[in-house]
Amino acid sequence: MQLRSLAAILLLSASASAQWLVYPTAGLPRNPDGKVNLSAPAPRTADGKIDLSGLWQAANPLPCDGFNRVCTDLPVNPVFFNFGTGLKEGIPYLPSAKEKMARKTPADDSYLNCISPGGPRMHMLPTMKKFVQTPTLLIILNEFDANFRQIFLDGRPLPVDPTPNWNGYSTGKWDGDSLVVQSNGYRDDQWLDQSASPLTSNAKVTERFRRPTLGKLEIDVTIDDPKSYSRPFTVTLHQDLQVDTELLDAVCAENEKDVPHIK
Repeated sequence: MQLRSLAAILLLSASASAQWLVYPTAGLPRNPDGKVNLSAPAPRTADGKIDLSGLWQAANPLPCDGFNRVCTDLPVNPVFFNFGTGLKEGIPYLPSAKEKMARKTPADDSYLNCISPGGPRMHMLPTMKKFVQTPTLLIILNEFDANFRQIFLDGRPLPVDPTPNWNGYSTGKWDGDSLVVQSNGYRDDQWLDQSASPLTSNAKVTERFRRPTLGKLEIDVTIDDPKSYSRPFTVTLHQDLQVDTELLDAVCAENEKDVPHIK
């Protein structure tokens, strides 16, 4: 067992160096000691907009190992487990939503089944996301299962009768230094958190992206889903910039056998 573990570590460490996991991120302000000044002002694009581009990870994850960055467990941030953490009165569930949640088990979770987290839940995964911003499109590349999301900034309307999908359909526009994103068209069987708080095909989600400093990203997420909740509610999610590293595939859908063993 020890020899097998040592061989795996050597393989992973060799793989890591080949994947640019330790490589200086270009164009960032640095302190005299060479470390990135994460408190510096947020960058701006040529047209003066806040530039959301960068490699982001949910704030406060558990430590990852030093070889392949696979986190040892789920993020410490409690919003992953309960999306309403911090809300004074909690999430305003309808009785039907609570009944639906009570029937769910980990085996029903699309994330644990290596399919997709879907919707706003992607912001709170332990894996990293790369934001690539252009004047007409914001692309979010997710390490988890090589997933992606497109947010169109070209003025198009949301589809009226969309074919449901995991990440929905998203359009955005700027409100000062905030990017306001509207989304619809989600699947009817998605979860917002590990507690199985539902997100249905009736849901409309509004996200307000703000970058107060170089190293911080704040996302106000408003859920308006009359099929599950008695009123809309808003949660603020926090992301930290990851520097001097790169994305690495975290594909778990190949020959998955873990879910039947989850208690």
